[in-house]
Amino acid sequence: MRRSIALIATLSLLLGASGQRVDAQIAVPSVQLPDAARTLPSLPDLANEPLIAVRDTLAQARIERIADLLRDRRDRIEPDRNGQPAVRGVLIATGIDDAMVARARDGGFALIDRERIAGLDLDIARFAVPEGQSLARAQKRLAKRLPGAAIDVDHLYFASGPGGALPGAALATASASSSGAPLGLIDGGVAAHPSVAGRVEQRGFARGAPVPSRHGTAVASLLIGTGTVRGAAPGRRLAAADVYGGDPAGGNASAIARALGWLAERGVGVTTISLVGPDNKLLAIAVSRAQQRGMLIVAAVGNDGPAAPPAYPASYKGVFAVTGVDARDRALPEAGRALHVDFAAPGADVHAATGAATSDRLRGTSFAAPLVAGRLAQHYAAPATDRIAVAVTALVLEARDLGKKGRDKIYGHGLICGSCDGR
Repeated sequence: MRRSIALIATLSLLLGASGQRVDAQIAVPSVQLPDAARTLPSLPDLANEPLIAVRDTLAQARIERIADLLRDRRDRIEPDRNGQPAVRGVLIATGIDDAMVARARDGGFALIDRERIAGLDLDIARFAVPEGQSLARAQKRLAKRLPGAAIDVDHLYFASGPGGALPGAALATASASSSGAPLGLIDGGVAAHPSVAGRVEQRGFARGAPVPSRHGTAVASLLIGTGTVRGAAPGRRLAAADVYGGDPAGGNASAIARALGWLAERGVGVTTISLVGPDNKLLAIAVSRAQQRGMLIVAAVGNDGPAAPPAYPASYKGVFAVTGVDARDRALPEAGRALHVDFAAPGADVHAATGAATSDRLRGTSFAAPLVAGRLAQHYAAPATDRIAVAVTALVLEARDLGKKGRDKIYGHGLICGSCDGR
């Protein structure tokens, strides 16, 4: 019981004593998903390599993946001031008014559009970077011109496990008889695999979306699957937001923010995000606003290894950060890191759906996160801030302690769903 105190206290601070959110930022071509070039391949052989070699291999793979993406998609993507990929020529601002828009325009920043995400009570403005300026220089200039606003680039977020589009595959759909509050998923689209049949409502938040994807289908099946592929919350409904579609610059912060808004409107209590990327002001605010409405967010720590920068959204306060373990309950050597780790779950040789009629054994922290989310949803069926402490405590009490006694930096509170998938 004592192990749950810190996590519950963090969530309580986010919500405020009355159950209302304290209004502060937390410090969240052809139709083809680009994640095949943006995802670290499954690396089962890493378990036999020395840790230093694993770290160096993963670090180099991450650098090369970003370099390839920036080269191949330079018409849509460019690096920010830290070399992280983002949507080319676009800055995003929150917390602005008409006077600020006018000041930005006077400084050469043309307004692309303004948008209100109703589910989060969040206004966004997108500005075009002046001709000939880099994202880094433009962000600095606009932030100086609008000191009261939160200015950032539109960072890209990557699937933390093997993925790819499924050309020609049918999308999973929800039947008219489906009832009850759904779980949430932000990922690629979900294919019509029998394990999720009739229980998936989908909406797209990128060009061409929703498009069935291997990664989104796998995570969905591990959440709600029944039959030959059984998830941690079998038989539940799912609201799936495809933030990739056919857009080479899909998976961006603004798409994820819109997806969180839709899920909040749908009454989702628990959402899985098996995507990783850098800290982003818009994403931080969107995560905060979703938490305000009682949504619990579960995120993977990624597969870029322990030397990678902290993964987001897993690193935001109040987000349940999940790592993966192998069949011997050892942390995956490729598991990334977050500013905190809350739980571990099976992440190697995990049986999941991969298409409309296929399944496979997969590896990665992407496939650990939905197992934790599914178990959390069994204790937290719908948003209710007065039930959060009870639900978190119940999940902590389920966890089997791994590593050092008590909560630790590698396994968090311990292993969830250790008996899932025949383990």
